[in-house]
Amino acid sequence: MLRVGVFGAGGRMGATVCQAVADDPDLELVAAVDPHRVGAASGGAVAVGDRQALADAQADVVVDFTIAEAARDNLIWLAEQRMHAVVGTTGFTDEDLVKFDAAFTSADRACIIAPNFAISAVLMMRFAELAAPYFDTAEVIEFHHDAKIDAPSGTARLTVEKMAAASDTWAPDPTEHEMLAGVRGAEGPAGIRVHAVRMRGMVAHHEVILGAEGQTLTIRQDSTDRSSFMPGVLAAVKAASVRSGLIVGLDALLDI
Repeated sequence: MLRVGVFGAGGRMGATVCQAVADDPDLELVAAVDPHRVGAASGGAVAVGDRQALADAQADVVVDFTIAEAARDNLIWLAEQRMHAVVGTTGFTDEDLVKFDAAFTSADRACIIAPNFAISAVLMMRFAELAAPYFDTAEVIEFHHDAKIDAPSGTARLTVEKMAAASDTWAPDPTEHEMLAGVRGAEGPAGIRVHAVRMRGMVAHHEVILGAEGQTLTIRQDSTDRSSFMPGVLAAVKAASVRSGLIVGLDALLDI
């Protein structure tokens, strides 16, 4: 049985992870850490403030759903402690990823970072990648709850990167004048535009619109509850125990 710890255990996502781990017969929740919400309880564990609790509990795998600033330090520490990591935090730089890969490879442990753990989101990204060569214009819109502090989402960024790499025949943006600054969204790889919406009542939603002469294709993915991420998180936790080094994206584990 894998022993699992959770960073950010007192937040909504962290609490959901704690409960999902506690409910899985192949996993054991052994520690919950959240210095900002000490005393929060979920899955039978009570959050403490000191990450040393993860080492003391001999966790095999630690799930991190914090923020990039905290996770950068957490992940290097986990590698030093020879614990595997499953990470839902976004906002890392390419330099961060190089450091994580070196640290976890050296420790012979795995660090799995996924911008989105929903299987539907992984499939959405793959479908968009497959469709890209057949269209010459595309835009991506992501919608999230109003507590999300980074924009655009890691899922949107990765989707655009995959689409841009799949085709080199994208048409230029015809816009010459923006009557409102930024109205066309951000320009991603290959000039594909990305738009971010932050709104109460939403969880996580992504829409890819592709267009060619006389036709459009819309691919949309909706996570209406945080439970949608749990099958992917649990799959990553179990996969981490038999891998090493840095793995980015859940698709690498699902073979799609």
